[in-house]
Amino acid sequence: MAGVDEAGRGSLAGPLLAAGVLIDLERIGRSERLALARLDDSKQKSEEEREQLYPAVIRAAAHVSVAVRSPRCIDRNGLHVSNMAALTDCMHVVAQVDSTRLVDGFRLHACELEHERVIDGDARSAAIAAASVIAKVTRDRYMRRIAPLYPEWCFEGNVGYSTPEHREAILRHGICPLHRRSFASIAYSQLELGTSAGEFEATGSEGMADVIDIREAIRAEADPDDVESVAGDA
Repeated sequence: MAGVDEAGRGSLAGPLLAAGVLIDLERIGRSERLALARLDDSKQKSEEEREQLYPAVIRAAAHVSVAVRSPRCIDRNGLHVSNMAALTDCMHVVAQVDSTRLVDGFRLHACELEHERVIDGDARSAAIAAASVIAKVTRDRYMRRIAPLYPEWCFEGNVGYSTPEHREAILRHGICPLHRRSFASIAYSQLELGTSAGEFEATGSEGMADVIDIREAIRAEADPDDVESVAGDA
């Protein structure tokens, strides 16, 4: 069974990260099955619970894939297009010929593989819930690792989401290259930001590469041979 999900879709800053997980129930043992039984929507888990589940998912998974879309890519192509592309990339990596393929909430129109859209999939499917954990933990680790480069915005605490503290920091310090300039956020309303792709390319993209290397956030828990990482045109 293959499942894909994303993390960071609603963030004001940082990349969108999708993950795919293939679980072969016939090859995993009782301990791995018990670990998967603890899975649920990663957003409903505490940070500590997600960190505990992360290595359990890595051990139980036959394949794991990760796809990243940077803030620059999101501003250029749009959030929905970027999200669909990242999810599709992950599905192409982990899906097997005879596997059931599940996506949380969306139909992937650019994916030629047959798959099923599951509403609230991270609460109903172990494979989607596993992908949700991989996506959320990997993205949060990346945001905390890069936070010292942008100390004014306290990304180690908000990981890019629109918390009151983050919105206050935006009003006080403006935005940094990790922020998504195209978002129609109240937090941006007093900054008079241009949101067209051309204006962003001219004023907001310095130092922000299209491709973000996020693999180090995965390697701590898995042998590289067990993880297939997808960057794409992040």
